[in-house]
Amino acid sequence: MVETHFELNTTTIHVDNHMVVIQVQVGKNIVEYVLINGRVDVNIITKNFITKLGLPKPRPSPYHFRMVDQNMIRPLGIIKNLKIHIHGIPYIATFIILKNNVVDYSYFMLLGRLWFKDAKVTHDWGNNVIIVQSNGIIRTILVNKKLGVETRSDALLSPLLDPLEGPTM
Repeated sequence: MVETHFELNTTTIHVDNHMVVIQVQVGKNIVEYVLINGRVDVNIITKNFITKLGLPKPRPSPYHFRMVDQNMIRPLGIIKNLKIHIHGIPYIATFIILKNNVVDYSYFMLLGRLWFKDAKVTHDWGNNVIIVQSNGIIRTILVNKKLGVETRSDALLSPLLDPLEGPTM
């Protein structure tokens, strides 16, 4: 079985150097640097990344959303009941699909407040970890801030030996 590993590499797009990112498994794919932000109401994925992950065609979205800049947008669609894994813990998530030019090019996926609630996330800023849980399983995950100063807007594919190997404690 071949897994796919999606990762961002450095170029010249400047981003916040305090972005909180984790690794997420979607099917047989590992997505590095998924942004997590409990202040965002929804989970987001970009249109182009849906194709790269081989996800099913999204359903039309009946919702409109107000962006941070106060613009109202209608997502390109919605994917409900998408199974994702965070360091071995399964979650079912709903994602809205946005055009690539609507979101910050420093990420392809964002887990928002809906996932924070499901995962019962506790963020320990001092130790640079988050604690997630589900069905009696608890994981402490080192938050990866590798995005740092610069990122690139397209993902590279490379093989991954162990999709669940990572900084779990």
